[in-house]
Parts: sequence; structure tokens; C-alpha cells
Amino acid sequence: MRIIRDYTYVNDVDRGASVAIGNFDGVHIGHQAVIEIARKAGKAIGAPLGVMTFEPHPRQYFAPNAPAFRLMSREAKAHRLEKLGVDRVYELNFNAALSGLTPEEFAQKVIVQGLGLAHVVVGADFCFGKGRAGSVEDLKRFGAEMGFGVTVAELIEGDTGEVSSTAIREALSEGRPRDAAAMLGHWHRIEGPVIGGDQRGRELGYPTTNMSLEGLHQPKFGVYAVLVDVLSGPHKGRYHGAASLGVRPMFNGEVPNLETFIFDFTGDLYGTHLSIGLVDYLRPEMKFDGLEGLIAQMDQDCAKARDILAAL
Repeated sequence: MRIIRDYTYVNDVDRGASVAIGNFDGVHIGHQAVIEIARKAGKAIGAPLGVMTFEPHPRQYFAPNAPAFRLMSREAKAHRLEKLGVDRVYELNFNAALSGLTPEEFAQKVIVQGLGLAHVVVGADFCFGKGRAGSVEDLKRFGAEMGFGVTVAELIEGDTGEVSSTAIREALSEGRPRDAAAMLGHWHRIEGPVIGGDQRGRELGYPTTNMSLEGLHQPKFGVYAVLVDVLSGPHKGRYHGAASLGVRPMFNGEVPNLETFIFDFTGDLYGTHLSIGLVDYLRPEMKFDGLEGLIAQMDQDCAKARDILAAL
């Protein structure tokens, strides 16, 4: 998979793709449906499959001080898109110049002149151009005038209503990771490098890996049964575990992070990249009178998590 970030300088090999356009935060089943339509359209005309997305997320660009809302980092998104067989990711730099383009300028300068796209696929609620002034009808008109195909994908509905990144955030905030997974089409995952911690878990008999939540939407604080994918290093592979997501009230923590205890594992994971899939919410964060109570609860948490994960 190739990642292209500058639409003003594109190699010939990266032009002429069939592309799904959107932010694709979470790469949920609605996003996957749009990508699949782009795949089929590309196959019909012999074009590679691409995805056009934007960094930073436009919402983040226009409100940089708002609470973190992203379901995944740009690296995690690229990793997920690669798994879906995407050939080209056009990760365009969302800046003043790009955001200032009118809908017609976006179609002409980005889609046609810049990337030379053969076909584009968007969701029915897609808006584009300065002030989100362009509609799907505008896009279809520009496609007819400028020579690129356009397909509009219908919005997907799940058991609880329309599938959206907003609905997924809500499910995660309420401690419903399985409902989020049903909309995502995969477990909600937190990816990133293992960072240094205070090693209290090691002293308690539960050594943990620590990961930052910076820039990400924070699921409900508490303890989860998790799937652990070690993405790099000599211990690369999949494991089961239990994770604490939050501020560690027992130790007066302030900055939220993710601490994961990997079952039946010995080894050094510092500096490696992990992907932690949230499977079930076990309990909220708690403060105990002493370490004995904490350790007893951790024993129960891990036993419950083992049973849950064994049944997957």
C-alpha cells in the first residue's frame, strides 16, 4: 500500500485510481461498504483501489482545543485500510489552502488535475469544499463535466440505527464495546507504542504494558477483557489479556492511559507497537483500602477475562 500526501505532486503510477472519499474514523462497516463499491468500480475499469482521507481530521483542524474525539490514530487507520486491501491512501494535508477550495475547485484541482481519479465513491451525506458547500449532487455534476465517475453509497443501518462514528463513540463511552464492534465490523482497538510506566503492576504480580490515549476518544474508564496483538518485535503475535483504562485512582493518577496485563506472557515489550482490542467491559475503576483488596480483585478480573476470551 502506498501513502500519498501531496496532491500537487503525484507519480503517474498513483493516478487513475477508483477512490472512496471520507474521513473514515474507525473504518466502520459503513466505511467498508463505500470502499467495497470503489473496489468493484475500479475492477470494472482496471483501476487500483484508493481511499482519500484528510489529516488532521477537519473537525480537529477547525476546533483544535475541543476534547479528543478520534477513534483511531492516522497510523491505525492506515493499518486497517491496508488489511482491507487498499492500494493507495491519499492522506491529504488538511490546511488553509485545501479547506479554502470551493467545491468546483476541489473537483478540478484535487480530483482531476492533482490525482487524476477515474472514479470516486462517497456516502449519501458527503459534503465538500469551503464551508461544506458541495453536495453529492454537485459532485455528480462535476464528474459528468470533468470526466470522472461518481457513485453515491447509501448509509448503512445496524440493529441500533444508523452506523456512524458518533454512535460508536457513544457505545464506547457507555462501556458497550460489543455494540461498538458490531458497528465497526471489528473490535475497537487502541494502537501505539509501549511507553514507560511506574512498574507498580510488576510489584503486584501483574506486570503491565502502558500505552498513551492522547488524541483519542476515551472509552468508559474501567477494566476490560482484551485481545492483544503485538505488531512488532520478537514477540509478534496475538495474546489474551485484561486491561485497565483510566487514571488509576488507587495511585492518584491524573493522566488517563491504558495498562494491559498479558496472560501467560514473559518478555520485554518496551518500544514495540501493540494493538489492544476491547472485547468486554468488566467493571468500573475502583479505589481499595489496601493492596490486598486490589490484588484479589485483579485475580477475579483476570479469571473472568480468561473465560470471556476463551469463548470467542
